[in-house]
Amino acid sequence: MKTPSILLYLVGSLLRVVLETVLPPVFGKEDNLKKTILILFSFIILSSCFLKDQPENQAEKLTRLRLATTTSTENSGLLDELLPAFTIKTGIEVDVIAVGTGKAITLGENGDVDIIMVHSRNRENSFISEGYGVNRRDLMHNDFVILGPSSDPAGIKGSISSTEALKRISKTSSSFISRGDDSGTYIREKELWSAAGITPSGDWYKEIGQGMGAAIIMTDELQGYILADRGTFLSMRNKIDLIVLIEGDSKLFNPYGIIAVNPALYDHVNYEGAMSLIAFLTDREGQDIIRNFRMSDEQLFYPDL
Repeated sequence: MKTPSILLYLVGSLLRVVLETVLPPVFGKEDNLKKTILILFSFIILSSCFLKDQPENQAEKLTRLRLATTTSTENSGLLDELLPAFTIKTGIEVDVIAVGTGKAITLGENGDVDIIMVHSRNRENSFISEGYGVNRRDLMHNDFVILGPSSDPAGIKGSISSTEALKRISKTSSSFISRGDDSGTYIREKELWSAAGITPSGDWYKEIGQGMGAAIIMTDELQGYILADRGTFLSMRNKIDLIVLIEGDSKLFNPYGIIAVNPALYDHVNYEGAMSLIAFLTDREGQDIIRNFRMSDEQLFYPDL
């Protein structure tokens, strides 16, 4: 017997007891009839509301999925290829919340989404070890690059590493735009500055608290430098006057993971839908979409499976 049936059975049994044993001795026939009608009417209203709301809420939960992901995946256009294919296959609509990795993880920690797709492995590991997430899967990867104007005022092109490039940018006080938004890109940028032994500060270093696309546009306007993911750069390349100056450093590797929010912690999350999305993205169909997704005939992401 399902939960609604059990509850209605118990309420009905209680109503019967009231009608048969409590009301007759206490009230006269006229009052007894009024009380009986009132109780029956209340029972019908409450029952219909409960039975009406329960299936709709459950159905909506099963057919909608809340995904928190990064602005880099959103800006690249990849989700516009992946998610409609998933919906066609499963009937599950995906609502996307595109924020920085840090904010996406916070949404997962608060149970405000069902699944997260992010790119900061240390933060992902903490998310799981602290009990907020389950069933992490490697999804795909690309890399970070350092963009700048072709005039290259800091002279970083040809630097032996990304950290050496940052040292030259700092030394020349050349404009550097930082996302400053607790995103995976910002987290990696801070790691690179730390590896270079520099705490960036001054008018040349601008933290703007914006997503990847907005940060690249500002960098283009100022003809400065920025750490960006290659996927977003390729999707915007024809709209800006920046070029890749640093690439290929092992410190610039950029892996993405996908993690379901723990249903043992939040029983309202759509765990079944989350696992369906994970299965789709890490199976052949999803991985082929990632592999074949291109911009200007260049591959933006590389599948991990």
